[in-house]
Amino acid sequence: MMVNTRVKKIMVILAISLIIATSIFSLGIAYIGGVRGIGLLGICFFLTGGIIVVLAQLIPACIMLSSLIGGIISSLRKGEASIRAA
Repeated sequence: MMVNTRVKKIMVILAISLIIATSIFSLGIAYIGGVRGIGLLGICFFLTGGIIVVLAQLIPACIMLSSLIGGIISSLRKGEASIRAA
């Protein structure tokens, strides 16, 4: 299935805006924390990379967890009762 070029452009813009927003947020945290000069950019990139790595691991984990909970709670067979607390 081919993805439309318009959708690709929108996804690229969203990804770049997420990275820029995260880096500005990290820059603000570092500046408020008292980091000045060239160290400010280093801390900014370090925090931005860390936040993006955490998000890249957290989002699929949440999707899998919600799928697991949905599979446990809702039953696929019509005759089965779903799990209920006693």
